[in-house]
Amino acid sequence: MKTLLIIDVQNDFMPGGALSVPDGDKIVPIINAMQHKFDLVVGTQDWHPQDHVSFASNHKAASTFDEIEIHGKSQTLWPDHCVQGTKGAELHPNLDTLKFEAIFRKGTDKEIDSYSAFYDNSHLKSTGLTGYLKEKGTSQLFICGLASDICVYYSIYDAFKEGFSCFFIEDASKALDIEGFLEIKKEMINMGIQIISSKAI
Repeated sequence: MKTLLIIDVQNDFMPGGALSVPDGDKIVPIINAMQHKFDLVVGTQDWHPQDHVSFASNHKAASTFDEIEIHGKSQTLWPDHCVQGTKGAELHPNLDTLKFEAIFRKGTDKEIDSYSAFYDNSHLKSTGLTGYLKEKGTSQLFICGLASDICVYYSIYDAFKEGFSCFFIEDASKALDIEGFLEIKKEMINMGIQIISSKAI
């Protein structure tokens, strides 16, 4: 079974949002146009409590994008984004969600960040996505969304480790740090991740 996993296409990651990904809105029509090619479509949402540990606003004398250590792990401090129940946390209004069979929320624990759709950053807590996809019969997993260098990458990494045949849909994803993503892309290729265009599906 071919499954499409759409990562965090949310208002706060769009131009003008709290944590804007360059050209993040450009992927929405591409994602909409290819959904019919899949047996199963699943989405994710960053869904943070207001007092989330990754928000710079919750640390005195800290600035956004500072790197600090929390529970023995390096943590980037982000602007407040995708706060539970806010407009910024909602999926982009033009994203077609009619084919979505499920939406998995992540980053809900205020004490730890969660980039991956599968696990928190310390791999202490699973979202249950692996079991869901395997029970549905997913063999090939096609992943896209925002941002390529963070939540999409960590989701692909975990999906690969969980034994899925993974495809990264490059034109249906955008990176926060475009230059930094070039190194991540090399890593994906070395892992055996197949990098494709939506037109190749």
